[in-house]
Amino acid sequence: MRIVLISGIVFVHIPFSDQTSPFVGTYGAFDWLRVFLAEALFRVGVPCLSAISGYLLFRGGLENFSYLKTVRTKSKTVLLPFLLWNGLFFLAILVALGVGLGDGYVPNPWQASARELMTQLFAVEDFPVNVPLYFLRDLFVCILLSPLLAWLIRHAPLLTLSVLLVVAVVPEASLYVVLKRSILFSFSLGIYIGLNKIDLKALDRFATLGAVLLLASCAALATVIYMTGPSLPDWVQFLRNTLAIFGALGFWLLSAPLIETSIGQRLSKTGSLSFWIFCGHYPLLIFMWIVWGKAGVSFYPAFFLLSLAVLFPFLAFSNNLCRKIAPRLYAVMTGARAKKPYDKPVSAGAAPSKLATQQR
Repeated sequence: MRIVLISGIVFVHIPFSDQTSPFVGTYGAFDWLRVFLAEALFRVGVPCLSAISGYLLFRGGLENFSYLKTVRTKSKTVLLPFLLWNGLFFLAILVALGVGLGDGYVPNPWQASARELMTQLFAVEDFPVNVPLYFLRDLFVCILLSPLLAWLIRHAPLLTLSVLLVVAVVPEASLYVVLKRSILFSFSLGIYIGLNKIDLKALDRFATLGAVLLLASCAALATVIYMTGPSLPDWVQFLRNTLAIFGALGFWLLSAPLIETSIGQRLSKTGSLSFWIFCGHYPLLIFMWIVWGKAGVSFYPAFFLLSLAVLFPFLAFSNNLCRKIAPRLYAVMTGARAKKPYDKPVSAGAAPSKLATQQR
């Protein structure tokens, strides 16, 4: 699920200008497709990843949860990679702006106040310079709050989840603790699933129906957003926020048939590549956007397709290269994410459904 969701998140961050915005409608169906992918379908990525994280943290129950050990571990696997990847991109921005590149494409630290610099570096009040890494920041906050969230889920699950759901879907609500409000609800939902040992395979028989409903809902939402954007009315924002959360269930159901395929099996063995893609895709997209701007080509669909054609192979190549020539650095940059014991080929006599469920 991680590699699929993170690959989808890439579509959310493909840059464009005011002139190439999908809401201008220059390219018709292609613009609608961009809205469908970036504003509807793959908006479920963060809620789904958050729920998975909450589930994995508490699937062993409260009795097996060690707060201090968890914080120490997550400081290495979540907080340190956030600081490293964002710090490196911050330094790259300083160098690029110093030699006259990137002005207007990235925040300018040279002209920022101390307060703005704290946000650019540490995502104190808003997104960091490496925008997608806000998720790691919010995830670490959820981990710090996990004992409180688990206690609330244990003693008042319905009230807790209801309040967090309202906070997540109401437009323009501010929570301050986290930058993306849906993360608290999804993380807590994952805690609920883990503590109550809910059978995650129970709905697999509805995978086809769930996939159809997800795609149909996303198509309808994309049409509404395409017609009303870019400044979305509150009711459209409410619909988008709601679908982003409940669409995570549809995406989970999609993984049931996917993991049984050869492609799904290969994706499940990609290990830390998904984390590498997540941390590295935004700086690379911005670099390609700057180069594209210097080239003076105005046909935006060419950039959209070319950026994807370059991005994924380059990140896969750089991931393998760093792992081979600098394994210690690679371990730090990926938060020591190693392959799990079940990340191995299916033997001839193995039961694929059991293995597939684990890898999913």
